[in-house]
Amino acid sequence: MKKLILFTVMATFFISCKAQNIISDGAELVLVSEEFSFTEGPAVSKNGDIYFTDQPNDRIVKWNAADNSVSDWMKPSGRSNGLYFDADENLISCADNKNELWKIDKAKNVTVLVDNFNEKKLGGPNDLWIDSKGGIYFTDPFYKRPWWDYSEPEINERRVYYVTPNESDVIIVAEDFVMPNGIIGSADGKTLYIADIGDKKTYSYSINDDGSLSDKELFVNLGSDGMTIDNLGNVYLTGDGVTVFNKKGQQIKQIDVPEKWTANVTFGGLNRNILFITAMDSVYTLEMTVNGIN
Repeated sequence: MKKLILFTVMATFFISCKAQNIISDGAELVLVSEEFSFTEGPAVSKNGDIYFTDQPNDRIVKWNAADNSVSDWMKPSGRSNGLYFDADENLISCADNKNELWKIDKAKNVTVLVDNFNEKKLGGPNDLWIDSKGGIYFTDPFYKRPWWDYSEPEINERRVYYVTPNESDVIIVAEDFVMPNGIIGSADGKTLYIADIGDKKTYSYSINDDGSLSDKELFVNLGSDGMTIDNLGNVYLTGDGVTVFNKKGQQIKQIDVPEKWTANVTFGGLNRNILFITAMDSVYTLEMTVNGIN
């Protein structure tokens, strides 16, 4: 009996260690470029290229996965912040210049999806995730920007909104946050993670068939500027480097970066095994054994 217990404990320990081996053997953080002011909002396209923002310089930048190069893709960009590709390869942008949500097609034509809620200006859409039906969840904190001509929000509540799949309605799906920021959904579309960076907490919610949220639970006592998730269900939070938690909310990895702040993270490359990290004036890559689910 003792041998069986010992074997079970050892097997559990081995599986746990194996699960934590998410970085490829010998892989090191690779600096792609440090020519930016503040990088944010990485989104992966179907071919594995990543589009990210340099908000102070009002531009969307493209990282070419094939040759590890970067180039401006759109400038000006509406002071874009968080980005995400929809199923038709339109780039959905949290356009912070006028507190809007944009749809940018391949030809860089812009459609404004959301410019108010109940005829009041939003606090400033920050980050987003799109479900399999095409519905868009976005966080709406309030960070006073130097390019705004006002200093107080028209909406006092800090919320998460949902744009219905037909883009006909915008509804409140979560509120009572100090300052909501990073957001990501699970591969099966059943769970949504929302970071309240202002309260240093991240929560999980059940996603209902109509897009509404329920069953709010504390996931970890750590907020996040941006986040992503891998094929094992591990959740990646940013801020002090990249902190990785398994689906039970247990920390399994800490990825350090030289900069004092890591804003956002996603998976890119053809096989979605390259972790792409935006950190202040720089962007980095890291080869992983796990894959992104975008």
